[in-house]
Amino acid sequence: MSAREEILERMRRALEGAGEAPPAPREYRRALDPEVDIVELLIDRLVDYKANVHHGLDAIPEALGGAKRVVVPGDLPEEWQLGGADFVPDEALSTADLDGMDAVLTGCAAAVAVSGTIMLDAGAAQGRRAITLVPDHHVVVVRRDRIVGHLAEALPMLDPTAPQTWISGPSATSDIELQRVEGVHGPRRLDVVIVGP
Repeated sequence: MSAREEILERMRRALEGAGEAPPAPREYRRALDPEVDIVELLIDRLVDYKANVHHGLDAIPEALGGAKRVVVPGDLPEEWQLGGADFVPDEALSTADLDGMDAVLTGCAAAVAVSGTIMLDAGAAQGRRAITLVPDHHVVVVRRDRIVGHLAEALPMLDPTAPQTWISGPSATSDIELQRVEGVHGPRRLDVVIVGP
């Protein structure tokens, strides 16, 4: 008997007489109370995660914080490319080229207020995953119409066949001796620019 067969046999014996599994509850909340200001809730979560929040396209130069070379997706709207930076379209830039950039400027597919999560799915104005993970500073433009309350509302907004990146604050880990270290798995600085009515 193989190890696999032995494990399956043990599971069968353990489950003998257990009966039918009860149905999984599905009555969880799928939206926030309409009284909740989802934009303010998102801002609160972002600030709690140590992200910097700005308002309006005019705030992009401030969000970029003096970055000289900024990688952008090839389809980033020109009106977002503000300030004196050199905006470099990503044309399959190498990892070394991306590492030499001061920042990246992208849009996003959705933002979840309750968790403060920015979601990218390589769609319009987002580019490929590498450009959002290698540079040390990510500036992301979030349109108000892409902000939702709960994850259940955001999932239909994403392309399920595309690679996704979910961002909840600057990259950080506490894996080593429970000491928080930023910038291990992506940008150590996150600036969010909220635009739209």
